[in-house]
Amino acid sequence: MRLDKYLKVSRVIKRRTVAKEICEAGRIQVNGHRAKAGHEIKIGDILDIAMGNLRLKIRVAEIKETIRANEASSLYEVLEENRIKTEKEELF
Repeated sequence: MRLDKYLKVSRVIKRRTVAKEICEAGRIQVNGHRAKAGHEIKIGDILDIAMGNLRLKIRVAEIKETIRANEASSLYEVLEENRIKTEKEELF
């Protein structure tokens, strides 16, 4: 399955167009390498995603074409989740 579609189906990113833009900006790595939106995802791949002030590292656990919203988190395992503080937040 394409990376952008997987991110949308798993609901890591709400819309496929946003997932594609983040890929094109070079903010997603698959197994330590920059990945384009069309990169084919396999079970066991490690995705490192940087979105705004969130850095998320997940392992692909399962791949499905469609899934219910309340079951979408079963498609991946969160390895790390870090929020990067902005300068404003550091002042308080």
